[in-house]
Amino acid sequence: MAELVHIKGFAELKRAMQTLPKNIQRNVLRASVNAGARLVRDQARINAPVMPLAVMGHQPPGTLKRSIVTAYIPEKSNAQQAMYYVTVRQGKKYRGQGKRQNKSQDAFYGAWVELGHHYVAPKPSGTNWKRHRHHQHATGVFVPPHPFLRPAYEAKKYQSVQAMREYMLQRLPQEVQKARQS
Repeated sequence: MAELVHIKGFAELKRAMQTLPKNIQRNVLRASVNAGARLVRDQARINAPVMPLAVMGHQPPGTLKRSIVTAYIPEKSNAQQAMYYVTVRQGKKYRGQGKRQNKSQDAFYGAWVELGHHYVAPKPSGTNWKRHRHHQHATGVFVPPHPFLRPAYEAKKYQSVQAMREYMLQRLPQEVQKARQS
């Protein structure tokens, strides 16, 4: 999925970036890459399926859509590149949000929806499973995938590169002018 997209015409942008101080280069680069990542994130939110009804024991409807975010990855970024992931929030700290504690952004199941998964029903209460050993290895059913991240990336990868370029073309002249004035 980490596919590189090469577009011609970035040499001029790179030369303009090198005339700026390092902190401004970093900020412009990060903001432009974030502009491209937001396009993919927005498309993924559109693609994400929503459970129509609230079901006991499940996250509230719309949790998957709310939990799709862009995340800056400083470990994989440097002065020449910025890395953002479009990902799904997960973890207990994202549960019970909102004024009435009825919103959640903990979509721990995002990968299951994207890739599909096996579902094995819970054992019925009151059953002596030790006596019925042949029921212990139930295979369950395969729930088919409903991809939302991969199609969003495929649909918006070239538009996001264009958005990054347009952001840089808009912001670089402003930053160069500010650098000359100071």
